[in-house]
Amino acid sequence: MWTFIIGVAALIIGYFTYGKYIEKNFGPNPDRETPAEILRDGLDFVPMPKWKNAIIELLNIAGTGPVFGPIMGALYGPVAYIWIIFGCIFAGAVHDYMLGMVSLRNNGAQLPVLAGKYINKATMHVVNLFACLLLLLVGTVFVSSPAALIQSLLPAGVPLLLIIVLIFIYYLISTVLPIDQAMGKVYPWFGAILIISSIAIGLSLIFGDHTMVELTPATLDNFHPKGLAIFPGIFFTISCGAMSGFHATQAPMVSRTMENEREGRFTFYGMMIAEGVIAMIWVAASLALFDGQTLSGMIDAGTASAVVNAVSIELLGSFFGTIAIVGVIVLPLSSGLSAFRSLRIIVADYINVKQDTLPKIMAITIPIYVISFFLTFVDFNILWRYFNWANQVTAVLALLVTTRYLFLKGKNYFVTLVPGIFMLYAVVVYLLSEPIGFGLGLSNLAYWGGAAITLIILAVYWKQGVDQKAKLDPSAKLINDQLSIQTLYPDLVNDK
Repeated sequence: MWTFIIGVAALIIGYFTYGKYIEKNFGPNPDRETPAEILRDGLDFVPMPKWKNAIIELLNIAGTGPVFGPIMGALYGPVAYIWIIFGCIFAGAVHDYMLGMVSLRNNGAQLPVLAGKYINKATMHVVNLFACLLLLLVGTVFVSSPAALIQSLLPAGVPLLLIIVLIFIYYLISTVLPIDQAMGKVYPWFGAILIISSIAIGLSLIFGDHTMVELTPATLDNFHPKGLAIFPGIFFTISCGAMSGFHATQAPMVSRTMENEREGRFTFYGMMIAEGVIAMIWVAASLALFDGQTLSGMIDAGTASAVVNAVSIELLGSFFGTIAIVGVIVLPLSSGLSAFRSLRIIVADYINVKQDTLPKIMAITIPIYVISFFLTFVDFNILWRYFNWANQVTAVLALLVTTRYLFLKGKNYFVTLVPGIFMLYAVVVYLLSEPIGFGLGLSNLAYWGGAAITLIILAVYWKQGVDQKAKLDPSAKLINDQLSIQTLYPDLVNDK
């Protein structure tokens, strides 16, 4: 019990301490006009109140990630708590805040555009590919997983395909509506269900007759029943709730509806902390109610949705347990919708098709949904595996973009560079070792080769950043006609 309570307390304290430092390091300007005010279009750029933006951000980033991921992460044992706490405070929440705020300073630009501006044009194309792949996988996963949960609540015989089609219809209608109607009207209700059900499960764990596994020297070990290594496995299994690149595709969308830069810490950093709390609850519940073999068997039988059902009913009873399951269902429904909406925006920006008429919106939206529909027939666990890899690659790219921003601005860039280096190494090792990559297994070649590749990438990245920094120095002799900081990056100057 105390591991869970202290962990949740640490997350909250992290928001008020390290979160405050991250905000100060960035330097929000409450007097600066936001994209919602400057570019208001009644579709994607619409001013909304702080509390509504925060709820939308939470539901957008949550999905089934902070539920399914921690359930599967619980197979490693109580060590999962450590990654959630430290990953959330020092990596995930920093990632979300910085990307959201840099987007805010750039008219709500999505990650590919920011990569093109602060790194180079070639990187923009790479990031665009990964962002589109990630969002397509996320959208598909967040059709399949809520469909399975909904089917479990309905009478036997209701076909899964029918539920999937109905979810796509809901997504299609919501995607073309203005954001304040598609999300602003419905999400507060979804948010209330999520928050209440999460609190109910957490309190039931604390005050119920359940033995919660504590993190001690004796339990600080790898308990995975299949013997999967903690590194890099757990950092890809528990992504949402600790560190997730998917969030880098969602924060820019919310940056287009914010009315004041001071809202950033609560909306971006704070909602990531809230997601971390949700992840802690589901790890604790999985460890308290099941042993590793039972948990593994339930996951292997389908998805983690079976665990969600069992936990909810066991802790809250049939009636309130069903409400809790509904609370989990709204997570992927909201995140799936936001994933497809973000994908539409990214594709439209990339091919330069302004989203100002219904035919233009549908011309991009319909093909996306057709591709996603066929992907729903692919095994969920395969989709999840590729989603995890693409997700963390996107997180690394977002951290490198925001590190470059801080570096050019003369701020403390180590706050994003350190987690960026760690996750870059994890991504490279994962690619070298896993079957979806080179299949080398967790050998010395994978670890040392990963270290060498990571260092080469960082050396190129650092050299390019130093060259960019030199161009911003008015006293430097530049090749291209003494370009000034105002010419290259006006937002780095005009933010006071």
